[in-house]
Amino acid sequence: MVYKNFSFSTPFLRGYRELKIPIVSADGTPAWPELFPESRISELRAAVGERYFSAQMMLEYIAPMRARLDPDALALYDAEFNAHSATIGDNKITGAALYWDPSTGRKKSDGSVCVLIYRDDKMRRIFVHDALYLVVADDEVHPLARQCETILDFMSRCGLRRICIETNGIGNALPEIMRVAATRRAFSISIQQVTNHKNKESRILDAIEPILTSGRLYAHRRIQSTPLIAEMLGWTPIGGTTHDDGLDALAGAICATPVPVHPTSHAPRAFNANTDFRI
Repeated sequence: MVYKNFSFSTPFLRGYRELKIPIVSADGTPAWPELFPESRISELRAAVGERYFSAQMMLEYIAPMRARLDPDALALYDAEFNAHSATIGDNKITGAALYWDPSTGRKKSDGSVCVLIYRDDKMRRIFVHDALYLVVADDEVHPLARQCETILDFMSRCGLRRICIETNGIGNALPEIMRVAATRRAFSISIQQVTNHKNKESRILDAIEPILTSGRLYAHRRIQSTPLIAEMLGWTPIGGTTHDDGLDALAGAICATPVPVHPTSHAPRAFNANTDFRI
């Protein structure tokens, strides 16, 4: 019995009455309209996602094991990133993150995946712009060096100089290999080493699900041709998922400190010269 070691004989809270006041009533009326009007409630729902909103604001707990990552909730787009205006379509981009979750890249190993995201922090949107699933031949003598060359090619094309590399396990050696390869090209880069201690399923769930369910996760249509969509369909938070390396890299990119992005050029401005002078 829970209370057998306590000195009192009456169990604590016996006969208590529970008071639960969700932020919105069953008929849609805000419980505290002066503090949380409908507009503010909508902002909260969009910020934390449906599952967290239900648990924290509506007092209806939804177990994490019921969570899923529905790829149909992705907002797809075709536009490329415009460095001159720092935009993707009509979205003003404020930051970028490139995250690499590495492995040997051989066919029978875990996936080696590098994900590029852009951020629109004003609208709290994340754009999954590209995902590289790196594969090398089984007889490749230097699989990590070969992958570094591929990543450096990608960084050069995208105008990126900073990358986050997960250094758990095999990734521990990658930063130095990457620096040597970059130096050989005279290509200056910055590397942030990331060591994860949190459970992988929790990392994926906490980073991706709130943004996805609130309609703020966008993906370029090229992502549809990568294994990332299949990973989303097969993923569950209870573990045991065979392929989730792309999702892990995406979660890392979302959680990484972004590189600030600014327009590289400005619209021309007209100047009027004062010619009213005497010689």
